[in-house]
Amino acid sequence: MATRTDAPTRREQILKEAARLFAERGFHGVGVDEIGAAVGISGPGLYRHFAGKDAMLAELLVGISEQLLRGGERRTAEAAGSPGAALDSLIEGHIDFALDDRPLITLHDRELDRLRDSDRKLVRSLQRRYVELWVSAVRGVYPGLTEVEARASVHAVFGLLNSTPHLGRPGALPGREGMAALLSRLAHGALAAAGGN
Repeated sequence: MATRTDAPTRREQILKEAARLFAERGFHGVGVDEIGAAVGISGPGLYRHFAGKDAMLAELLVGISEQLLRGGERRTAEAAGSPGAALDSLIEGHIDFALDDRPLITLHDRELDRLRDSDRKLVRSLQRRYVELWVSAVRGVYPGLTEVEARASVHAVFGLLNSTPHLGRPGALPGREGMAALLSRLAHGALAAAGGN
């Protein structure tokens, strides 16, 4: 997969700063003026890009759910029918998300209920499809697991991986590469234990 090297768009900059600020102080604790100041434009200037804070939150949470699903579908397709390769790749992709998009994990935990019903239902639908990719790969690697056990195991691994916002300051942790390797061992270990290996 090619790495994107072009500069982020203004819209992407706004979303990144909104995610950071919402995660730090909560959705209601941040005003549009603060988001604008973080990207070097006036608060009212944000309305050229978004209808308001609600629209930013929806785009952040729907967007990351779509991104995880698309990435998961791509990863499983590239595994060419190998459940082990698919599971390895899914774990790697989710670790990248957990390490690189920590504010979005916090936002999802705290602010999902603030979305309009239609957006919240869309997020849940995308997440269910993402979980099913994992369940299929897990059951391919550990065929002794029932579907219910595999799904519970996947959710437990998500809990483990999505704990990154609570792990402390980055300086108090292993470097990114070390943290990714640790999370990978933990995820694989948890699934192997669930599968009886």
